[in-house]
Amino acid sequence: MTAPTSINGNMGTGGVSIDNDDMAVLPQIHKALEVVHSSYSSNDARNEAQSFLDRVREDQKASFYGFHLAIDKSQSPVVRHYALSLLEHVIKHKWASYTEEQAATLRNCVLELSQAVSRDDPAYLRNKIALLWAEVAKRCWAEEWMDMDALLVQLWQVPDSAVHKELVLGILEMLSDDIFHGDDPVVAVREGILSKASVEIFTPAAVLADTFPNRQAGPDVRCGNEGWLARITDLLRQCLSGDVQHSTELRSCALRALAVLYSILPWVVPNAVTATECVPVLCEGLRASNIEVQKASLEAMHSLYSRTGFVDKEFLDLVVPLYSSNYVDLFRRLFEWSVVDPEDIDDDKYQFSKKLSEVISFLGTYISQRFNVLPKDSGRIDFRGFLDLLLLITQSQSLVVSIPVLTTWTRLLNNRFLGPNIADIPTFIGPLLECCGSRLVRYESLPEDTQDPTFLFLLEDTDTIPERHAFLGNYRRYCSQVIEHIVQLKITDAMQHILSQTENILEHLYDTAPAFDMANYSKTSQPVLRVDTQATIIEAALKGFGKWRHSGDGANHDQEIATLEQSLESWCNRLLAMKFEDPLIQKRILQLLVAFSVMALDRNPSFMLKVLEHILVTWPATHPDHRVYTDAIKELQAESMVELQRLAAKMPDHLLAVYDQIEAKVNEMIASGTLDEKRQITYQTFLFTIVHRSTRLDLSTKAQKLRGFIDPVVAQWQNDRLKHALSSYPNFCELMALDKVQDYLARKQMQNIPDWGSVELDAEGQALQAELEERQTVLPLRPTKSFLTCSVDKVDKESDPYQVSCALWQDGFPIILPELLKFLSHAHASHTADNWTGLPPEMRSIVGRVLTDRFWQAGISEGSKDDFYARVLEKKYTLEGLASSIRGTIRFVRESCYAVIYCMTRLDVQFYGISELPGPLAHALLADSFSLSAHQLINVLNLVRYLVDNCPVPLRDHFLPPILATCCQQMDARINSEWMKLDQQQGVKSGVDALTEEMKAESILRQLTYASVMMIADFLDPARTNTPVSQAEEDAKTYYPTLREFCLMNSSIVEPLLMFCTHAIRWRDSRCCGIMLRVFRSIIPDFAAETTASRAADSKRGNTAIIPPSTAAAIREYISSDVMKACLTSMSEPYFVELQKDLASLIATIVVTYSPLSRTARDVLVSLPGMTEATVDSGIEYMMRNGLSSRGQRGVILQMLGDLKSVSVSELGKLSKSIGTPQTKGPQAKRPSRSKMAQQFMTAHVPNGSRQDAPSNGREDGNADNNLEGVANLFDS
Repeated sequence: MTAPTSINGNMGTGGVSIDNDDMAVLPQIHKALEVVHSSYSSNDARNEAQSFLDRVREDQKASFYGFHLAIDKSQSPVVRHYALSLLEHVIKHKWASYTEEQAATLRNCVLELSQAVSRDDPAYLRNKIALLWAEVAKRCWAEEWMDMDALLVQLWQVPDSAVHKELVLGILEMLSDDIFHGDDPVVAVREGILSKASVEIFTPAAVLADTFPNRQAGPDVRCGNEGWLARITDLLRQCLSGDVQHSTELRSCALRALAVLYSILPWVVPNAVTATECVPVLCEGLRASNIEVQKASLEAMHSLYSRTGFVDKEFLDLVVPLYSSNYVDLFRRLFEWSVVDPEDIDDDKYQFSKKLSEVISFLGTYISQRFNVLPKDSGRIDFRGFLDLLLLITQSQSLVVSIPVLTTWTRLLNNRFLGPNIADIPTFIGPLLECCGSRLVRYESLPEDTQDPTFLFLLEDTDTIPERHAFLGNYRRYCSQVIEHIVQLKITDAMQHILSQTENILEHLYDTAPAFDMANYSKTSQPVLRVDTQATIIEAALKGFGKWRHSGDGANHDQEIATLEQSLESWCNRLLAMKFEDPLIQKRILQLLVAFSVMALDRNPSFMLKVLEHILVTWPATHPDHRVYTDAIKELQAESMVELQRLAAKMPDHLLAVYDQIEAKVNEMIASGTLDEKRQITYQTFLFTIVHRSTRLDLSTKAQKLRGFIDPVVAQWQNDRLKHALSSYPNFCELMALDKVQDYLARKQMQNIPDWGSVELDAEGQALQAELEERQTVLPLRPTKSFLTCSVDKVDKESDPYQVSCALWQDGFPIILPELLKFLSHAHASHTADNWTGLPPEMRSIVGRVLTDRFWQAGISEGSKDDFYARVLEKKYTLEGLASSIRGTIRFVRESCYAVIYCMTRLDVQFYGISELPGPLAHALLADSFSLSAHQLINVLNLVRYLVDNCPVPLRDHFLPPILATCCQQMDARINSEWMKLDQQQGVKSGVDALTEEMKAESILRQLTYASVMMIADFLDPARTNTPVSQAEEDAKTYYPTLREFCLMNSSIVEPLLMFCTHAIRWRDSRCCGIMLRVFRSIIPDFAAETTASRAADSKRGNTAIIPPSTAAAIREYISSDVMKACLTSMSEPYFVELQKDLASLIATIVVTYSPLSRTARDVLVSLPGMTEATVDSGIEYMMRNGLSSRGQRGVILQMLGDLKSVSVSELGKLSKSIGTPQTKGPQAKRPSRSKMAQQFMTAHVPNGSRQDAPSNGREDGNADNNLEGVANLFDS
């Protein structure tokens, strides 16, 4: 070995004024460390000592000092740890500047330290030495350093030295982690050679030759034929044959070996796992007498069986053996052993139980996926025993333990071969149906003091209320799917059981609960929750019934359907005869009856008429003295109107047969004067929908009948008084009684009243409040919105109802739109305080407070959601209630306009073809939007998305530019200003109430940011294609650019759009920043010269769009300059540290794509502090090499910017510091507390094809309407 003193040469840069005698510095280092760690040192002395140690770290002789102190075992562990940190710093930061000889010398120092380890060395020192080895290996193994494997084998074979084996295991684990699971830029640059070398040394030579007979020879790096997987498995087998519970050395070796297996099993060649008999050894680990060894064995198995790419042979070799009775029995006994008490949770056992459930779920999923190759030998596969194990885990009191296997049941029952076989085993199906049914209770509605074990586990396993709601939503979804599959497979028995059980519960609903009392009414009483649970079960069963009904044919099947439908009708008739006082139970029963009518008994018009009659007569009176009960009554009434429309849309032809009688009844009710506006419009739209969706009327008759509904609505928009009222903002205020509001607020001097909720309204105030609500009823907004909604909702564009809708409204749109846009402009203008001229200037500051919606936000607001609603209801007749009515009036106008415009967009050319519309629409929608709150702007953005999505492709050029350009400008200005304001606020200390408001504001701002970023990402999605055009345009072979191309080639759009995207990189929202970085990476090639040239050539052939060369050049320069600088600035800030890989990827993409065309990106990098032209040029040259992966390109950038990028809080403990407790890397350190599968279950489900318009990140979960529980509908008339 080269003498250590040879490292005295110039192996680094910089210097420090230290005595020329190198050895004399060592005592100084020792003394400085004593000062730093002594509790008696003064701050000045400690700072001076630390400064000295920092200078030593940068000294050119740092490696000399580090080695001599580290190899000297007479030094204290703190001194030796500092010494090793010096070596780590040298390897990480100066290796690239070393000559080959200097690098070899430093490598030999690490080898000597490795050979010298002993059991007396603290574990953190041994781990540090392993880290040094791994850091050297990442930089030169398989190129300059070819004998690493042989040296590791030498260490492994040191006689009677478990500590050397542990060192080797630590090195192998770190290498596997960094090469296959990490994001180290050093590894990224050498990814190909390191991964090939790793596969070479871990895999038995015979397996490599057999599995890859035509494999090209990799680097000659291996020592011996067995490979490390075999060596590690053999070591683990030896450890497990001993007493791991009482032998510290055996246990430590076993845990180290299992940690390596955990790291390598996700990528190692599966045949190697079989050849080394690794799985049986892991199962022996599950039987170990030590819980840590058991957990580590299970983690390793989890990492293997979470793989999804096994071919048939690998499945037969690795998975099938675990279905044998021996292993099934082992898993059962382990699961029973791991069951814990929810009031005294043994965390080790509970975590084991969760992980075991996931492993069993993987095994169950393999059965459903590979059923065709599953051996039929019952001696090899204990199928019933495995199903029994699945059922046992599903029945766990912990839903988190249960849910992985619950998903497996959905797959097994949905398998067309397995499902019927399982369904024929009553010992599984009955208990499974009962379990899933009982789990559909709404646990989130249970009282906080509930002692139910499942509820206690739920509180333990979920961190936030939104997370709990998301998890329960997923659990209920899987339970419903299992019930649906069971009903489809065992239709008669399952339906009979479910319906008889429900009937029994309804008949004995109050046997164990207090009698109904409206004075003490609760929306979450035990009877309400029990009825809701049973109704949810039945709804799932009805889906299963529908699938069963359509899955068969023949006379026997038809007879079965008829018999079952007759049975269902009899049950529903008994349900109709039952009487319930609770309005929420009535609501759930009503929903069920309609569900039966439109899903199972849709061929039974007589039953449907009974349901219709039930809806019409179920209209209980409100009791204002009992506010919670009255609120429930309003929910029932609203649901009645929804279900009416559902009946009309689903069964129009049945209803048409009795249309005249229904119409007469509706007219009679309207003439009586007892119906409010909403109910009257609902009944009219019910009649409208029957005619509109009917298939039995010819088009002319249908149009004639429908015009009787529409013409009076359109005529309201032609009213001269309405036009006058909308001609100016003051007139609009008179129309809505906002002039009276301003006068009243001024006289009450509301700016001087701190708590509006404490001041009761006088008679004038209550009359004004009633007038505000009454004024809404005389406007044409609600009937227009209602009839338009019925005209377009769930209507296919190729259907007759759609054509009828187009003809029906085409003459009305030009009449409605001018006045509608005025309504919208005035509603937006109301949010500008200066427009409230009826208030003295000194009072206008209250306008923002008056128009600020109140929200309940999970995790931020005080108390529960129900408490919030109760407080709002209590304050209806106070000044706060009046303010709520004022903003409710403006919100009604604003959101009614949004709804009408959205419905109009569904009618294609009738709306988009109006030539003069785009400019005025953009102005009305966006001109005053800056004054809207962040939450209100989300609704504006949603409407813009619909305007763009629904625009016919040929009309984009005419319609979209003014809207998109204005939208990007306004959103950029508004969101950017809000983030700047938030940054300023965070530097100012606030009281508790102010802090809560700031948290709410930040939460809503993040939602607005997400909505805007997702809108842009959607528009620029490269996978997004154009909707089909008309046959004539298709025949003409007319090419239209995609929406992405349209946005990028249109200069009026692309400029504000790119400005928005650039600013988004700087907003402190990591999720939105990450999305925008991916968007940029996708669009950068569109402005490269080759791309624009090829598009120009294609454009001549008439089949593509072209970005003008001048536009492309200007955008290239903008991206190479402004976007690069934004990325570099974010790279330097701690907030964005988790996005450094994404930021570096974007920088690399810009540099690689544009460097042949422009020096701008290169010059930006050169301008960075401490950066040299040579460094940048060599880095760019390396990145431009053919074959270098994007990960490698990113690695070059990360290395280049090593001194610029910030360091995350999580990495601070890993830094080479001379103070603080040395960090020990245990085998569990890298593992997340919650698995990937478990985290998915905690995330709200997004149905296929749906749009997620708001965040879902745990802090702001779900969409804005669900997360921000406001008062939008509480005071509506």
